Amino acid sequence: MVKPEEKQILNLPFTGISTYGKYPICADLDELDADVAVIGVPNDMGTQWKSGARMGPRGIREGSTLYSFGLDGAYDIENDVMYLGPDWKVVDCGDVDIVHGDLMQSHENTEASIRKIVSKGAMPVILGGDHSITAAVGKGLEELGPFHVIQIDAHLDWADHRSGQRYGHGSCIRRLSEMDHVKDIFQFGIRGISSSLKEDVEAARDYGCTILSPRQIRKKGIEEVIAQIPKGEKYYVTIDIDGVDPSIAPGTGTPSPGGFLYDEVNELLEGIAARGEVVAFDIVEVAPPYDPTGITGQTAARISLDLLSYTLKQKERKSKKEKEFASQQ
Repeated sequence: MVKPEEKQILNLPFTGISTYGKYPICADLDELDADVAVIGVPNDMGTQWKSGARMGPRGIREGSTLYSFGLDGAYDIENDVMYLGPDWKVVDCGDVDIVHGDLMQSHENTEASIRKIVSKGAMPVILGGDHSITAAVGKGLEELGPFHVIQIDAHLDWADHRSGQRYGHGSCIRRLSEMDHVKDIFQFGIRGISSSLKEDVEAARDYGCTILSPRQIRKKGIEEVIAQIPKGEKYYVTIDIDGVDPSIAPGTGTPSPGGFLYDEVNELLEGIAARGEVVAFDIVEVAPPYDPTGITGQTAARISLDLLSYTLKQKERKSKKEKEFASQQ
């Protein structure tokens, strides 16, 4: 029997408050002091079909608790590496204030929150919400630019407008392309009928986008695909959960058969993190009402924790090399 003075709080996944990864809370962005700031944007007013992604941040947070044992890091048995160690300060900053019925005010609030996080020197990790939030996030990341955008998604999201609405979830990547601090755009996972109008695809190609479906990526191989991304530069990664096949992530408003499997996304993200510097990323379109099992939120949580793990590990390696070089001078 464990003596009382030897007891520790076990902090099992089903206990306590469901913050992202069960990391501590920062309730005031003005007081933010962290390496990574996770923030939810529960806005789904940009959807064109099924809403519900406003509950995505909660679903992802709940799913993330499974991977939160102890907060002393996570051991990857396949790579024999420890990730997310205690030297990194990660906090959950809660959610952007969303004004019901006012899409543009909610986008402005999102942009302001991201700008604040950037000004505090923390890396933003954003939990959506529908994909319309990415345009606002991209504006908020201006001071981190210029950067390339890497999108994992079933849909191109290059519509100019829908009956005058220019900031819905089908327009977000086109809005990013209009920002001076955005460079090349890579769109992986794009597939199926009704993803975009032919003229939207042509406009994206005219911009210079690299557009690849899961089948095309499988034929090329992930190493060849990663090699197309400019090396050693900055990246903003935006992940729509419908880029993943609905057989493993059914809880989304616009599911599309033929998507990536988890291992494929994992390998892509590991390659991206090793290729350059991920300055921020989002994961969007998780809609828990369509998935009573909760596996979509759990998959999204795992994908986001994977990318965060790979990104921070690259920072550790870079810092180690810099210290070794300095000691040799």
